[in-house]
Amino acid sequence: MDYKKAGVDIEAGYKSVELMKRHVMETMRPEVLGGLGGFSGAFSLSKIKEMEEPVLLSGTDGCGTKVKLAIIMDKHDTIGIDAVAMCVNDIACAGGEPLFFLDYIACGKNYPEKIAQIVKGVAEGCVQSEAALIGGETAEHPGLMPEEDYDLAGFAVGVCDKKDMITCENLRSGDVLIGMASSGVHSNGFSLVRKVFEKEMTREGLETFYEELDGTLGETLLTPTKIYVKALKSIKKAGVKVKACSHITGGGFYENVPRMLKEGTRAVIKKDSYEVPAIFRLLAAKGDIAPEMMYNTFNMGIGMVLAVDPADVDKTMEMIRAAGEIPYIIGSVEEGEKGVTLC
Repeated sequence: MDYKKAGVDIEAGYKSVELMKRHVMETMRPEVLGGLGGFSGAFSLSKIKEMEEPVLLSGTDGCGTKVKLAIIMDKHDTIGIDAVAMCVNDIACAGGEPLFFLDYIACGKNYPEKIAQIVKGVAEGCVQSEAALIGGETAEHPGLMPEEDYDLAGFAVGVCDKKDMITCENLRSGDVLIGMASSGVHSNGFSLVRKVFEKEMTREGLETFYEELDGTLGETLLTPTKIYVKALKSIKKAGVKVKACSHITGGGFYENVPRMLKEGTRAVIKKDSYEVPAIFRLLAAKGDIAPEMMYNTFNMGIGMVLAVDPADVDKTMEMIRAAGEIPYIIGSVEEGEKGVTLC
């Protein structure tokens, strides 16, 4: 008896590491010390000394049951972008710069080529957010997970000078809410998505072309989560002070927008201020989902909401566009009970 006969292939693990190395190297920053293969990732904090009062920010998350679609479609090269996005967007909406990322892949069986494709996506997400991929773990779980299944999660660390942190301290009535367009469903609400499209949850069903989506159901749903790090960096470099920020993830508008508000302020968002993407209209119609539940589950086409002074709106919109994202003026801040009104 040996470890391989027990279900864990150490040699496959070695091959996975070799196949992923070139993807990992694309994410390196000057601060990274050492190479791939150590017991821990090392990252120099020398540049942080230039800050008056550096604050470390962290985020950890996974991709939820969106991973199931990647498994069904046997397409694994973008799900890693989602894992990175879910972590670094949380850091960015606090005003931080992501520094490094670590991934964790649990699988029923280590197929080196598949693992390398997953890490390729993780590396791409790190490149997009300018974070270094300094470590990770691939764990085989025979007997706990089916051989074809896997799960993916990640952890990110960022930094911000305390004076540059995005808080709601200076938020006031009259501030303007700007939304940045999402790329679709992102990585939240997929348990409901899979229930609505239960009959389509096969390779053939997901490869079905939908005219209203201008693509197949699978490619629409697997579209990676947007990473907003560069857009928020651009706004900061332009001298605009973002007063509050919310990453629209699980819980949609109703749970996430209030998290950016202070007591005595209320967000008023106009639902007709932008066009809701077709995938959400299709979900609502096919699943007979009430509008309130849609906005309480999905991002509905807006992945990040910012609050800025009215005088800074034009500059903010300009910087978002320059970073390659699409901005919308979606509402305003008013006095009232802390919460959100969708009208």
